[in-house]
Amino acid sequence: MSNSAKDIVKNFYKSNLVTDDGVLETFIHPELVLIWNSTDGLTIMHYDDISEFFAEIKRTYNDLRIEVSHVLEDGNHVTIRYKYYIRTIENPEEELGIAHFIAIWEVKDGKLYRGYQISQPATDKDDTNKSYHRVKV
Repeated sequence: MSNSAKDIVKNFYKSNLVTDDGVLETFIHPELVLIWNSTDGLTIMHYDDISEFFAEIKRTYNDLRIEVSHVLEDGNHVTIRYKYYIRTIENPEEELGIAHFIAIWEVKDGKLYRGYQISQPATDKDDTNKSYHRVKV
């Protein structure tokens, strides 16, 4: 695995959160802080919160796919734009886009250390064919 901050972030988002139990240990710094603005408001998460969040994803979804459109690096900071697609346990044949994200990550000791993330639910009005092409990935 490359040591560049961009490659670390890209490899985290390429990993399979649903099937790989080693994702946290490999990519998440033990002193992680994620500041997340969503439609629910502001959430501040630490390592244990992220661990519980990933465990819930594993219980809820049959598959999780992340489509990345942008990855930009500035030293040990990386900005990534992506969209989550899921397949539920109840309906594994249908893939649904569920949310759009932009996150800025600080990488420390080869792991995601500080994150600032904004998310928005996917809707039927999303124009992903024209606005979600890959740039700087």
